[in-house]
Amino acid sequence: MHLYEVLRRPLITEKSTALQMLNKYAFEVAKDANKPMIKQAVEKAFDVEVTAVNVIVVRGKRRNRGRQQLPAHSWKKAIVTLKPGDTIEFFEGA
Repeated sequence: MHLYEVLRRPLITEKSTALQMLNKYAFEVAKDANKPMIKQAVEKAFDVEVTAVNVIVVRGKRRNRGRQQLPAHSWKKAIVTLKPGDTIEFFEGA
């Protein structure tokens, strides 16, 4: 898997915005990405130093479609901790 396929999109929510004060940033990542791949992708894409990566698999909720209940897709979330002093400017405007 190519490094730029690892990071799907940044997660900009109230909770992830509060984590930015602790120098932590959240991303949706590919389901088959592991911690070293995520660390390498963030370091290369944003030119920062990553100290820790936490990964969570978010289960899809059940959605009603008429009489049927269909499951939404599960996805993987990564919370990346950066070295003190490093920031990602992409998140600064959010």
